[in-house]
Amino acid sequence: MSTYTVAVAGASGYAGGEMLRILAAHPAFEVTTVTGDSSAGDRLGKHMPHIPALKDMVIEPTSPEVLNGHDVIVLALPHGVSGALAQKLNAKHAIVDLGADHRLESGEAWSQYYGGNFFEPWVYGMPELIVGKDDEGHYRHQRQQLPDAPFIAGPGCNVTAVTLAFQPALAEGLVQTDDIVADLAVGYSGAGKNLKRTNLLAAEALGSATPYSVGGTHRHIPEIVQNLTHAASTNLNDANTASDDSASADGGTSGINVAFTPILVPMARGILAVVSARLSDKGEAMSDEQIRQIWNNAYQGEEFIELLDPGEMPATANVLGSNEAQVQIAVDRNAKRLYGFAAIDNLNRGTAGQAVQSLNIALGLPEDQGLTTIGVAP
Repeated sequence: MSTYTVAVAGASGYAGGEMLRILAAHPAFEVTTVTGDSSAGDRLGKHMPHIPALKDMVIEPTSPEVLNGHDVIVLALPHGVSGALAQKLNAKHAIVDLGADHRLESGEAWSQYYGGNFFEPWVYGMPELIVGKDDEGHYRHQRQQLPDAPFIAGPGCNVTAVTLAFQPALAEGLVQTDDIVADLAVGYSGAGKNLKRTNLLAAEALGSATPYSVGGTHRHIPEIVQNLTHAASTNLNDANTASDDSASADGGTSGINVAFTPILVPMARGILAVVSARLSDKGEAMSDEQIRQIWNNAYQGEEFIELLDPGEMPATANVLGSNEAQVQIAVDRNAKRLYGFAAIDNLNRGTAGQAVQSLNIALGLPEDQGLTTIGVAP
């Protein structure tokens, strides 16, 4: 088996650290370089003591000279930083950006939610994303775009949870698309590795839950809309109740509107997404069993997505440390709303694990290589 050399930039952060944890046990990758900014010169073990195989590596400065020439380069850097740096990089096989700089297709959405220079989108790294249907009515997935991809954009963690929970509803026109509500319970690591007294010090945060980035300001909103628009590409006219020219958070006129509220909760890892929308006429006419069958059909054969048995609800504890997404649905006939639920590990399935899954496909490796569906509960 060929072994690919990997350089990881931003190695001392949460996303970079999770990437290193997965790569350290992956038979096809060898981590040969780690870089950082404020951590340059430190042994990696100072920041990632849970990865003993890599503890003696020295963190080097993040620069093109250090990163270039590797088979694979992984960028686990803040938005704005990875995009500018990537323009100066070359890898023998692939560059993967775990940040936001290459996710969005709309420059207008980037300006509204991020600001600064807009970078061209890379191949989106969510293999299970529904991107339409073929002439025979079978789903087309983002997986088909990943083989031999030289540049891969890792999705946002909240985006992943919302997309996997609810995209079948959009793909089959089961809901009205102008009022989708997504409330997410998010672990502390989802807020990054920064000291913030108001919500990340233990004395302030333990035993407490608080919403953040409220009122339509969270930067993952346009990416959520972007994904759901792809899933709904053949059904918007049937399901949508808003006018054809209604503005959406992706900066376009998709007719999809998402009210998204993340809630910081006292756990280190994990996201639990609760997503709902009012049923369309098509959705109301279907039985609960028929609706459930749509999720069965959408995720049949997907190794990293588990549709739970009826009545069983997703739990973040069940997926920690894994690339698994637990999914469930429910129909509230009185409120005429359809609910989708998803539990993921924000650092694994939501970030590094999904990136490795996409990288495996790009390099022609087995999609599940180096990844697990086994959690570490309790």
